Amino acid sequence: MIGLYTVAEIRAAETELMARLPEGALMQRAAAGLATVCAQALGGAYGARVSLLVGGGNNGGDALWAGARLARRGARVDAVLLRPERVHADGLAALLAAGGRVAARGTTDAAHAALRGADLVVDGVLGIGGRGGVDDDVAALADAARADAGLLVAVDLPSGVDPDTGETPGRHVVADLTVTFGASKLALAIDPAAASAGAVHTVDIGLGEHLPPPGAEVLEAPDVETMLPAPGRESDKYRRGVLGVLAGSDRYPGAAALATSAAVVSGAGMVRYAGPASVAAEVRARRPEVVAASDVDSSGRVQAWAVGSGLGPGRDQEVAQVLDTGLPLLLDADALASLPARLDGPALLTPHAGELGRMLGADPADVEAHRLRYAREAAARWRATVLLKGSTTVVADPDGRVRVNPTGTSALATAGSGDVLAGLAGSLLAAGLDPFDAGSAAAYVHGVAGRLAAAEYGYPGASDVLDRLPAAFRSVSRGAAGSQG
Repeated sequence: MIGLYTVAEIRAAETELMARLPEGALMQRAAAGLATVCAQALGGAYGARVSLLVGGGNNGGDALWAGARLARRGARVDAVLLRPERVHADGLAALLAAGGRVAARGTTDAAHAALRGADLVVDGVLGIGGRGGVDDDVAALADAARADAGLLVAVDLPSGVDPDTGETPGRHVVADLTVTFGASKLALAIDPAAASAGAVHTVDIGLGEHLPPPGAEVLEAPDVETMLPAPGRESDKYRRGVLGVLAGSDRYPGAAALATSAAVVSGAGMVRYAGPASVAAEVRARRPEVVAASDVDSSGRVQAWAVGSGLGPGRDQEVAQVLDTGLPLLLDADALASLPARLDGPALLTPHAGELGRMLGADPADVEAHRLRYAREAAARWRATVLLKGSTTVVADPDGRVRVNPTGTSALATAGSGDVLAGLAGSLLAAGLDPFDAGSAAAYVHGVAGRLAAAEYGYPGASDVLDRLPAAFRSVSRGAAGSQG
């Protein structure tokens, strides 16, 4: 598990640690790590040309001290001082003593010239205390660096992104690599900011024992493996979980086929389908082990429900019948339009940005820009776990906990992919996982399946993702999911 921390949590841990260290020691640890990662990215510092974009304060200080280390290793290091009146004096002195130079002060033509052709540019403009984006002139320099230089490396996080929300409130730096210190920040895992971070490398500076338990986290394969149900010798179909599926319609029969099939291959002991006879026929043609009934009341014993995929309009009464059961629920797609004011039982909602926008009366584009905020708002409003699908899937629990899925892939941006996720997550609910764990584990495995399908087909369809679910489960159990794709 990778913890994600807020600025306040990082600051508090730094304060505790600095009280035990000599003055400046923490910055030296950060600068040493930053210089090492930059040298590795360059394939060696000797003979390389490095340019530093240096803001005021400690973020600029980290860049200057790292620049001094690179200069001592034989790199040519030029500093562009964007806030010369607030430059970190000791860092600048160290850079000059090591043979580095000040190439420009401010966002001048000389600053652009200093970046042009550099092998590596370090973004040391704003740190975790920065808010509200960067100035247009600074943004223009960063854009020029991306166009005319080599690697762009951000110090701690790309300047201009909001560290605590993953939002991009203004113009910001887009990095190839981010070197962050002590612990990962929310902005490095949650879009839209995460898309600007590039690859993320965390440098250990000794904060670990001073950090609180994280309120947000990124799961890794071993974490997911411990969540997944493991049938024992005494297991029967009821111990493995019976999932009821209310999905599909005459217009969208494939949604029911995908959801029920995903539930079967994800370990459900039994899948019961409730819906039109024509859809039931297609479901059973795909999966003859699925037990079909015409409606919710005649479905028989189930332990959880997955509702909504391809359901179509006019099915509110059926959704209400499922809600009245009090069983754990997954509510997807059309079922999200039939929500009561709040949900009293265990529930997992799986909207995309458009659906969540309709649920909350918000513009979907605004939901995309503020993914964490809206996921948390919906979780609190309906007292349910919310799995917000998208470029980075955010799973928010009403108790405030958040998980961000690291296995997402554009391969899942295909019709029917959400139906597969619904069946997968529903099977985990039926097996006894709580909605937060079921949503988190399902998103992870679904992403792995998408990556495996993309590796084979390039542009897979939902059925291809479904077919890779067994391999995805095996991959997670091997702890190898992070190496896929």
